[in-house]
Formats: sequence, C-alpha cells, structure tokens
Amino acid sequence: MNYIAPSILNADFAHLHRSIEMFNASEADWIHLDIMDGVFVPNISFGMPVVAAVSRITTKPLDAHLMIVQPEKFIAEFKQLGVNILTVQYEACTHLHRTLQQIQQAGMKAGVAINPHTPVSVLEEIAAVADLVLVMSVNPGFGGQKFIANSADKVARAKDLLLRKKSAALIEVDGGVNRHNARLLRDAGADILVVGNAILAANNPTEEIAVIKNL
Repeated sequence: MNYIAPSILNADFAHLHRSIEMFNASEADWIHLDIMDGVFVPNISFGMPVVAAVSRITTKPLDAHLMIVQPEKFIAEFKQLGVNILTVQYEACTHLHRTLQQIQQAGMKAGVAINPHTPVSVLEEIAAVADLVLVMSVNPGFGGQKFIANSADKVARAKDLLLRKKSAALIEVDGGVNRHNARLLRDAGADILVVGNAILAANNPTEEIAVIKNL
C-alpha cells in the first residue's frame, strides 16, 4: 500500500477549509487528525468542533490519532463525528486490547501508536487485533520536528513482527516525513505516510503530495 495522509496540525486554522479542499482535490488518501490534550503530550491541538468541521468538508477518510489520556472515553464520539480510523497510544492505555476491540465494535479501524522510546516488542500480544500500527518518528506533541534517524529500522522491526504474527495490520509513520525519507520508510515496510509540514510549507502542496506519494 502506498498511502499519503496529510496532517492538518500545521494548517492555517483561520482558513482550514482551503487546506481541506486542497486535500480533497489532491492524491491524498486520508486526512490525519492529531488530537492532543496537554496531559499525555505537552501541547493542546484541537478538539471535537474542528473534527466535526473537517468531517463536513472532506471527501477523504479521517484518520485520527489520539495523543490523550483515557482515550476509551471518547470512542463513540469520534465515530459520531465521522472518523474512520482511530489510533490510540500504547503508553496511554491500561487495557489496550479492550480499547482496540471497542474501537472496532464502534465501526472504525483500530490503530495503536508507539512512541520513539517504546520498543516494537510491546506489540507482540495485540498484533493480531490491531488494524494499524503507527510508528512515531518524532516525539509526539508538536509539528515540524526533525525525523529520528533510526525510525526506518524500527519500521522494519515492526514489519517483521507483524509478519511473524500473521497480522494484516498496516504500518503508518508520522513525524518529519518528507520527500527525502519517504522511499526509505516504504522500503522498510511502511504503508501509510503522515506528512504535515513538508506539504503545507511547500510552494505547491498538491504537487508535493503527488511527489511523495509516487516516490
């Protein structure tokens, strides 16, 4: 799979509809929503009203990454808002297996994200349950960070684990992804690349999406 999921984290929220309409007309596959609570990560991004607004405008599936504590409390609400893929942090879930099942029972694909310091071995017992594994290639909390160099190796280890567990879960990568490391990540086993600043800061964002998608 060769998917691109533009993130709106660095978008101009005064004119958010312009970015969403641009994504709609582009080769983007999903729209990525970074939900931060200022507790699990040292930043607050945006909440339910923004998700609802994006859902009304977009023609693309919504891929929401919850960087929040107790994400299980909001599963039904994100489903009602039109989210298609809901990813929770391994480090934030005491009962991860149950949370993934609850997401799936609500009618969404269930993802689990791991922070840069978290080894892929923690996925051993839930690999068969998850629909998606999100490898964070920066420390979560802020957009525009520098890509962590060993992330491609981590993606390869995640791919090996999923194959060994006979899991059909897709691998997504988020953090500092751009045209210079996209091919490296895909070769390592990534299926979906979340790209934020590299797209929105480009002179021609639509063209940048196409370039990264087709590398």
